[in-house]
Amino acid sequence: MSILAINAGSSSLKFGLFSADTCERLLAGEIDWASGDRQKAQLVVRPRNGAVVRSQFPVPDISTAASCAIHAVLGSALSATNAAPIIQAVGHRVVHGGTELRSSVLIDDKVKATIARLADLAPLHNPPALEAIEAARTALPGTPEVAVFDTTFYAELPPKAYLFPVPYDWYQNLGIRRFGFHGISHAYCAGRAAELMGRDLAQLRIITCHLGGGCSATAIQGGVPVATTSGFTPLAGLMMGTRCGSIDPGILLQLQRQQGMTHKELSRALNHFSGLLGISGVSADLAQIEVAAAQGNKRARLAFDMFADQVRSSIGALATTLGGVDVLAFTDRIGEHSAALRAAACQGLQFMGIRLDPERNARARPDADIATADSPARILVIHTEEELMVAREARRVAGRERERI
Repeated sequence: MSILAINAGSSSLKFGLFSADTCERLLAGEIDWASGDRQKAQLVVRPRNGAVVRSQFPVPDISTAASCAIHAVLGSALSATNAAPIIQAVGHRVVHGGTELRSSVLIDDKVKATIARLADLAPLHNPPALEAIEAARTALPGTPEVAVFDTTFYAELPPKAYLFPVPYDWYQNLGIRRFGFHGISHAYCAGRAAELMGRDLAQLRIITCHLGGGCSATAIQGGVPVATTSGFTPLAGLMMGTRCGSIDPGILLQLQRQQGMTHKELSRALNHFSGLLGISGVSADLAQIEVAAAQGNKRARLAFDMFADQVRSSIGALATTLGGVDVLAFTDRIGEHSAALRAAACQGLQFMGIRLDPERNARARPDADIATADSPARILVIHTEEELMVAREARRVAGRERERI
């Protein structure tokens, strides 16, 4: 008996198969098109027992990617055990649950309708999640599906952290507020940081930096988020792969007034052609930007420097909110793999007690401590486990539903 977790993101689809009894990982996999070429998506499947499987194929849409992932799970399990797994439930990471969906829920038509209605607020994530939900329903008919929301982690943000300085009735009547994203990842990394340090999570001041296709940083005190760089939508905060992050709203007013740009044109530009891609002109993938910068591409160097400055500034602001920092954690594709970005982001933060060891940083593989021995704050590189968190929630919600029946 097993739980399947699916994490449909903006530049990849990650998945995992877990024991329904213990949530022990049985298989991990990912379909990645961070390079921007969907015709050459990379599939990697890592069974707990058995050889790693790698292949390349086109994924024109998320539905195809999700179907391939499910069949890869079933095929790998079958070849390893001579028996197809019985999947008890499928858990889906969903980015935006709005004010209506504030906890993990069993997916029905009403829940799907709400996720779809919120698609305008998370256009790179909620629609892919819906495609993955439908693909799983087709491939595994009758299997309960559970939605696990990034926004749930931020449900208890204090008003001073979630309100924007706009007319108050926008919040009261329209629900305009800060939600926060990558919550599943931030929650896992905070818990894992406490575990690695052998400390009580309730006693720690933690800053987690989730840096991948989407990026955000969060201040966590006693295991509870108190501030985040994210906003009303995943578009705000740090610059990202193709998203602009926070910018002067007057820019949009100017473009509408002088250029006559429509809502759709602005949304497309800000979500798909901004961020690292927009500045570098090379790629949305920081790894490719680093290569181009090393070869003398000035715009690639500029994109890297802008991104590092924003991450560093966010760390400083969040540390001020916390009144200091005990742990700084980096995670996801960039956070886990770019030693150069981690070094640049920590540069100049020694006055805050954040002292990075260059040698430890250069050779780091998650999970690792890359701070100097005398650093008051520990700097951790953590491999995020969103699929594990999704599987745990899917098991809990689906199990509760079975007990009710």
